[in-house]
Parts: sequence; C-alpha cells; structure tokens
Amino acid sequence: MRAVTTWLDDDVDLNDFAGGDGYLFVRDGLGLAGQGVAARIEADDAVRFLADMDCADHVGLPGSGPVAIGVLPFRPGASAKLVVPMVTIGKATEGRRWITSIDDAPMPPTHAHPVATAAEFTVRPGVSVETYLAAVASARDAVRRGEIDKAVIARDLVVSSPDPIDIHAVLRRLRATFGSSYRYAVDGFVGASPELLVALDGSVVTSHPLAGTTPRTGDPATDAALAAELLASTKNQIEHRVVVDVVHDTLLPWASYLDWEPEPSIVTVANVQHLGTRLEGQLSQPAPDVLTLARALSPTPALGGHPQAAAIELIERVEGFRRGRYGGTVGWVDSRGNGTWAVAIRCAEFAPDRRSARLFAGGGIVAESDPHHELAETQAKFQAMLSAIIRP
Repeated sequence: MRAVTTWLDDDVDLNDFAGGDGYLFVRDGLGLAGQGVAARIEADDAVRFLADMDCADHVGLPGSGPVAIGVLPFRPGASAKLVVPMVTIGKATEGRRWITSIDDAPMPPTHAHPVATAAEFTVRPGVSVETYLAAVASARDAVRRGEIDKAVIARDLVVSSPDPIDIHAVLRRLRATFGSSYRYAVDGFVGASPELLVALDGSVVTSHPLAGTTPRTGDPATDAALAAELLASTKNQIEHRVVVDVVHDTLLPWASYLDWEPEPSIVTVANVQHLGTRLEGQLSQPAPDVLTLARALSPTPALGGHPQAAAIELIERVEGFRRGRYGGTVGWVDSRGNGTWAVAIRCAEFAPDRRSARLFAGGGIVAESDPHHELAETQAKFQAMLSAIIRP
C-alpha cells in the first residue's frame, strides 16, 4: 500500500466527512476523520505496519501520513484491531489541513447535513438498579476491609428505536454541547470524552486524568458552590489522588522529566464538573510510541481501580455485564508513534442495525461512597449521550 499526504486548501467539516459510517476523533474542531477501510491491523503491530508502508508525506505533522484509528478495550492487554482509513483528513492549529489517501483512493463526498426526524425511543436499564447498588456496596466494603483502595462500578442503559438511529446526527449534537471533549466514532462506538489518557508529540507526553465528579445545574452560583464542595471533598480528593499517582508513576520510568499541577482544578463540561490534574513531560530517547503508553496506562484507576488486578476482578464479579470497549481508550497513532488517546467514557455502543445503543456510566467507589449518591452521579453522566441520541 502507498500513502500520499498533501496539504488541503478547502475547509472540510470533520463531522460531515466522517458521517454515520466513517471514523472520527476530534476536539475543538481539530483532529482526524476517515472514510473507508484500507486495512484492519492488530493494535500492537500498528506503528510497525504504518512505518513499513510506502509513504509520500508532504506535511510532516503529527497525524499526517498513514494513521490507524481505534479502541483498546477495557480489559488490560486485550486484543484490538485498529483501522487504517482509505482517506483521512486532518486538522491542526493555525488553519493547517491535510488529506492522506491510500493507493490513490478518491476523495469521498462529504455527507449532507442529517435531516431531523421525530423518532420514538424507549430507555431501559441494562443491569438492574438493584444489581448496581449491590455492586457499589460490595466495592465500598472491599475498600473498608483494606482489600483494594478503589474500584469503579458502572451500569448500562439500553436505548431502542423502531427506526435506525442516525450516528451522523448524534455526532453533530455532541459537537454542539461537548465541543471541548474528545468526540469519537469507531465502528459503532460513539462518544464524547472529557479525559485525555495520553498524547505524544515527538518526545513530549501529556495526560490529564479526571476523577471526582459533581453535577452542573445551569445556575452559576449553584455550580460554583458545587465546585467548591468538590474541591473540599475528602472522598473525591482521595479518589482523584489515586488516579494521578498511578498515571505519574506509570509514565515516570520513561521520562527525563515529568511535571504536574500541585493541586487539582475544576474541569467543566456541559453536564458535570470534574477534578482534573494535567501532567506533561519529556520522554527519554529512544521513546516508546503512544500505543505502548496507552497500553501501560489503560485502564487507569479512574475507570478500573487500584490495585488494578484486584479491582478488575471485583468489577467483573459484581457488575453484571461485560464492558467491552467502554472504559478502555480510543484514539489514533501515526507511523512515527505520535497520537492522542482519550479514556473511552460518555459513550454508546450501537447495534449493527443502529436500532439500539448501550450507554455506560460509572463512578469511583471508596470507603465513604454512598450507593444512592453514586447512582445519582451515573444519572448525570448518562445525559451526555442520552440527550445526543433522543433529542429531536
């Protein structure tokens, strides 16, 4: 296969280029969108596969040349296939745009704007609320007994419609409300994640773990009070510190230096507020590729728990469903090992016929966790995808 990358003069909407059947990874209008499948490759072979391709890259930016897009599942080390699109459009800062085609693939047409429809929907729990509450109690009690420091317990909802759900329309609604999140679409797995797992640009590595959540009400005074409570919450600070420490300790052996914010700050998205801490560093040479880092970091304690093996064993024993791609990481990698990977949350798994979708939401459980408070947190987190699907 031969990849050719050239500058693109005309602006293209990445959401409209991906449409309902393409591939998308974008934040604040910058990122990648792909159409068609040139190859499906094992994730752990992706960088070597891309580097071995015959390539004429006239752009030379992270994400130019051949790229692979995909999802690493929740379970550590699980096999995963990434997609090399036939045609990929990239956007970076300062208006820079490019197009990569494989084997002279023609530019596909940009999808027309989706047409609004008045569909009917039903929403039902996947696992029962009772199962979820019992799972939270089991995790809390395991923490109190000293068996684990933290576990993340999730639940699922199933949205069904007699008509196919338009993924293109869902992506555009997510952009309207969650434009500052990492919005993605990969083989029916669609979402808007606020959390950066890891990004690599040359030797510069960044991560922005989130843990600890409170709702947003739309009233500035109330939201400010809730944010202050979140910052003062011992429960949420403990939950957050576990995540930051693990991310830091995982990256440190590869880094010549690694810096991080001394205190968490509030990260606000449309429906909730999180505690977040940004880390940035320089990797020693030879540096690992971004997929190596993503494998090492995922799932973080923000989606699994700590210690990881014991927390995952508890999750799989009490949660009542298999997570699959939820809670893993989604993103892209290029032939130089650069890439950006977000935590696979605020997401939906669409059925092949697009007439149903499973939504997922969870929260970190520590000794002070209350099952009904955790249930309310999942209800707030579900709104990101639920409103994008059922909103007319």
